[in-house]
Amino acid sequence: MSVAVQRIGLTGGIGSGKSTVASILQKMGAVVVDADVISRQLTAVGGAAIAAISLQLGPELIGRDGAMNRDVVRALVFRDPGIRLQLEAIIHPLVSQETARQDAAAIASGRRCVVYDIPLLVESPRWRGRLDRVLVVDCLPSTQIDRVMAREVSRPGWSRSAVEQVMTAQASRAQRLAAADICLYNDGVSLDGLTQIMGQLAIGFGL
Repeated sequence: MSVAVQRIGLTGGIGSGKSTVASILQKMGAVVVDADVISRQLTAVGGAAIAAISLQLGPELIGRDGAMNRDVVRALVFRDPGIRLQLEAIIHPLVSQETARQDAAAIASGRRCVVYDIPLLVESPRWRGRLDRVLVVDCLPSTQIDRVMAREVSRPGWSRSAVEQVMTAQASRAQRLAAADICLYNDGVSLDGLTQIMGQLAIGFGL
């Protein structure tokens, strides 16, 4: 007898705490398919997207180490949104192939919950048809900025304006909330509190 599998889309803006929620769910037994990690692998040294990026968008987007230069790409995308669309046209089909492979492997191993960690889930509606429910991690915009700036103290590189630019480029808070089947308000919540909330939600996820 086959067991119903829950496919949960997990998303949230930068600094929302989405990655923390994904980690909690993974510890509870979910398989986490991380679209951002996959994207980074595809654009790392030897990644499957490197040749196409260099050919279609120019070798200047590739660093001396052979990986995509994210700083260069970030600057180009902010100046010309069309670059982002061209980049997505290269990377997204490859991400879809890998997420499908990981999903199939999880199901074959008997897992009952697959969490798709997708930062741009709302911006990329192609995902919705593959998911049973969408879980949005939400917080105040000021909290997003504070969290990102706090973690940048230990590994500097982003300015406050850069964080604000990323937030502007992402779906708005209202758009994410409108897409949510479940909303987790993660503002002023401790890690223990967040874990307790996720423990309650996990029951409905088959965990």
